[in-house]
This record gives sequence, C-alpha cells and structure tokens, in this order.
Amino acid sequence: MNAADLQHLVRDFYLERLALLMQRESAARHVTDYDVNNAYQYIISREETHVSWLQHALLDLGADIPVDPARPDIKPTRKGKGNEAVLELSSLDAAANQRFVDKWRDRVEHVTHARHQGMLRVILGEMLEHRRVFEQASEGRTDIIGTHLAINERRGKVLDTRWVE
Repeated sequence: MNAADLQHLVRDFYLERLALLMQRESAARHVTDYDVNNAYQYIISREETHVSWLQHALLDLGADIPVDPARPDIKPTRKGKGNEAVLELSSLDAAANQRFVDKWRDRVEHVTHARHQGMLRVILGEMLEHRRVFEQASEGRTDIIGTHLAINERRGKVLDTRWVE
C-alpha cells in the first residue's frame, strides 16, 4: 500500500468513525436511564480517543484533517420515551458498529504500515466491545458497566442538556 492509498484509507476511516461518534452524542441525549447513559458516556469518551488517534495518524501521514461531516440529529422513532428510546437507539448503535467493522476489517488487514494497522485493529476491536454494550442495553439491561447497591434508589432521569446558563 503506497502512502497516498494509506492517506485515503485513514481519512475515509476517520470520517466514518467521526460520524459514528457524532451519532452517539446525539443519541445519548435521548438515553435518560442513568446506568445506560453512563455506558454511553464511557463509549463516547473512548470514541473521542479513537478520533484523536486518527487525527494524529493523518498528520503523521502528511494529510490535512478533513472538515467534519454534518452533525446528525438522532431521535427515537418509537412512540414513548425513556426505556423505549434506549432500546431502539442502543439497538441501532449496535448494528452501526457491526456494519462499520464488517466494512473495514478486510481493508485494515491490507494496511502495510504496522503502527497504523495496529491502531486501526484496536479501534475495530473496541467497537466490537461497544457493540456488545449496546446490545445489552437494547435487551433492557442496566448492569452493563456495573451494578449499584440495592440501597441506592434510582430516581429521576438524565437531562438531555448538560449545561444550562
């Protein structure tokens, strides 16, 4: 794989990875369950790390960072809110991660630059781990990143806006 082909591959991977991160951020606004929202926040944090790695790889390859894709406005389509939104959105996120991995796995195996190939493999592996978390959320589970003590009553919901001025 020549340098130009590697640049294009990493750029395209980056843009699709960034689009998924933006999708997660939008979906998380509708995930009001504390435990599932915490899982989303953990995944979003890892995805931000992936995007940062890809940006550094592009710079390392002498490429410019492309303009961000349009930010999606993800909304649940099911009637109802709360758990129905969690089940729908987490199911969609699990499927999106699987499609991404299916699309990119073979391409990554043809990358000849060992460091960049290793980074891309790590990203794909973590995306499969995140897919499983989304699948568990889509099954209605709330213990996906740990359990809380039975004495801690869960009340209220996560707000869709973090900062109110």
